Order: sequence, then structure tokens, then C-alpha cells
Amino acid sequence: QVQLVESGGGLAQPGGSLRLSCAASGFTFSNCAMSWFRQAPGREREGVACSSRTDGSTYYRNSVKGRFTISRNSAENRVYLQMTSLKPEDTAVYYCAGDRRPKGVATLALSRYEYDYWGQGTQVTVSY
Repeated sequence: QVQLVESGGGLAQPGGSLRLSCAASGFTFSNCAMSWFRQAPGREREGVACSSRTDGSTYYRNSVKGRFTISRNSAENRVYLQMTSLKPEDTAVYYCAGDRRPKGVATLALSRYEYDYWGQGTQVTVSY
């Protein structure tokens, strides 16, 4: 069955870095758009970054551009999110997501309604 397992969350100080990892199984990884979402308490789940399945394009929400980088390793069926210059407002549960449908524009790539596969999430807390 489809499984997405996140790891790498934890506590970081403002200005620090964390690297999230997501191990995928049960589906053809190379055919899927893979993305990261996050959800803070009392807020809706929001798209953070997407690695498109089509031409390798990436999409980011504006607030993380220049600080976060999404990458994928098809040989290992893993997707990563490198987070730098972390801010307290980055605090959230981070979810890995996958979908077989192409994501050619940012509005689709970062929409939580466009994904069929979800992990359980990993907590990221940015605080002193």
C-alpha cells in the first residue's frame, strides 16, 4: 500500500536549519508530483514546496522562497525539504504529499486538494 513516512523534524532556533526527509513506497515515485505542506495550530494546511513530475519544475510559497529547497531522489524514492533561515512562523506540522496528476502551475502544485497520498507529518518548532 501507499506509504509516505516523514522524518527530520524537531526544534530549531530562529535562523537555524533543518532537513526533512520523506520515504515513499507503494506507488511509482517518478510518476508523481511530490510536495511538502504544513499546518500550524488553528490554521489550514498550506502548500510549502512542490517538485513536479513533468519537467522537474519546482514551486514554492512566497514566504519560503530563497529559504527552503525541495529535492527528490528517484533512486531512493525520497523527497527532501531543506529549510534554512528558519523563523518562528515556520512552526507547524510538516506533511509529505504525492499525486499522479501533473502540476504545471503553482496554484495546483500547492493546493492540498490536488493530492491523494499523505504522510502522518513531522513537527517542526522554531523557538529559542
